Amino acid sequence: MNFNVLYHDNHLLAVNKPAGLLTQPSGTERTSLEDCAKAYIREVNNKSGNVFLHAVHRLDRVVSGVVLFACTGKALSRLNADMRARRFKKLYHAVVSGTPPEAAGSLFHYLLHGDFKAEVVGENHPGARECRLEYRVLQTGGGISLLEIQLHTGRYHQIRAQLAAAGCPVLADGKYGSPDKRSGGTIALHHRQLTVIHPVSKESIVIDAPYPLHFPAVKN
Repeated sequence: MNFNVLYHDNHLLAVNKPAGLLTQPSGTERTSLEDCAKAYIREVNNKSGNVFLHAVHRLDRVVSGVVLFACTGKALSRLNADMRARRFKKLYHAVVSGTPPEAAGSLFHYLLHGDFKAEVVGENHPGARECRLEYRVLQTGGGISLLEIQLHTGRYHQIRAQLAAAGCPVLADGKYGSPDKRSGGTIALHHRQLTVIHPVSKESIVIDAPYPLHFPAVKN
């Protein structure tokens, strides 16, 4: 694979994940981004044997964009604490069918984690968890729109389920009702930018991921 490193030091490794690749090993023979990242660390550090490397967060297999790995136990512990405290800032870009009713706004739903799918349910449904995101329209035309999305919660399939519930499913996301039948096992959702506090230097780090080649263009 074309291994696209976005940031690397002794504590962190950020990679631009291609859509169609698992973030972590699944117990099968399928290659994961973590496998590739460990191979990269062995190569650049001229090291054999085991490598300490853990994903701080994951992306769905069909989603592309920034994935952050911790290279030390201290970094992993501090980043996990920051993520629980919602100190990460995650910006996603999505191409969706249609156009939201407002140029910018918030979506608030209750989601239930089902069988490989998230379902929008009522507030009092057993197991329901609230979720919220903000979006703004960056571009629109030809029946589709490019949105920038900021997550305020991190639920399973949150963006995909919420945009579908709002009537604007992510392009090619057949699981959530997109009429687009794009092949290749990818959808038009990309983790565009991640902002974190470095676990050692305490500086703010902004990591940007270029669009993959398959990402559809929005033409006016």
